[in-house]
Amino acid sequence: MQLTQVLVKKMNAGQYREYEKLPSERELCGMYELSRITVRQALQELEREGYIYKEHGKGTFVAPKSYNQRLVKLYSFTEEMKAMGKEPSTKVLSFQRLAVNERLAEKMGLDDQEDAYQVTRLRLADGEPLMYETSYLPARLFPNLTEKALTYRPMYDVFADDYQITVTKAVERFAATAVRAQEGAFLEMRENQPAMLIKRFAYQNKQLLEYTVSVARGDKFDYTVELT
Repeated sequence: MQLTQVLVKKMNAGQYREYEKLPSERELCGMYELSRITVRQALQELEREGYIYKEHGKGTFVAPKSYNQRLVKLYSFTEEMKAMGKEPSTKVLSFQRLAVNERLAEKMGLDDQEDAYQVTRLRLADGEPLMYETSYLPARLFPNLTEKALTYRPMYDVFADDYQITVTKAVERFAATAVRAQEGAFLEMRENQPAMLIKRFAYQNKQLLEYTVSVARGDKFDYTVELT
């Protein structure tokens, strides 16, 4: 406990910076006159709490600080990043109109082969990629939607300003996942690194407006749910 406290204080003070390599177990043993098992337990605790991460054959490194997302009300990525003092941005990676298949139609409450927009976006904060998102939007609700609109404005602003449609409720499902090669290329992660899979169903009253599947970097996000 004392060793974890000492190391955390050094990280918070900037003596050990993000992505910086920490002293080895053997070096820490000598620095603090502790046994190898005590040092190992301290590092395991710090890793579990998200302060450090290990790379096989390379050593132990200071983990970057994560973004905490409170799941107690409807939230927007753009607004959340601004509230944290970050500059949010979005890159539209693909934009197309397609006929939904049976599986997607069932999820979205659409007719089989009904048209929807498929939009894949990369969400960034201060230029750092954080989330890889694929959204499906019923085409009949958003006629003449353009890629340009979603590039320069938040999606929900486009809904409200261009179509007078407001999201009143969203349901999200979270699961652990492994990053795929295509996602990793954009998120600056290796294939099969851990990530969070988030599926969002957004509604205006009972009308489904959006179905989005997001892959959030596992080293960048933690989530808080308030239970009462």
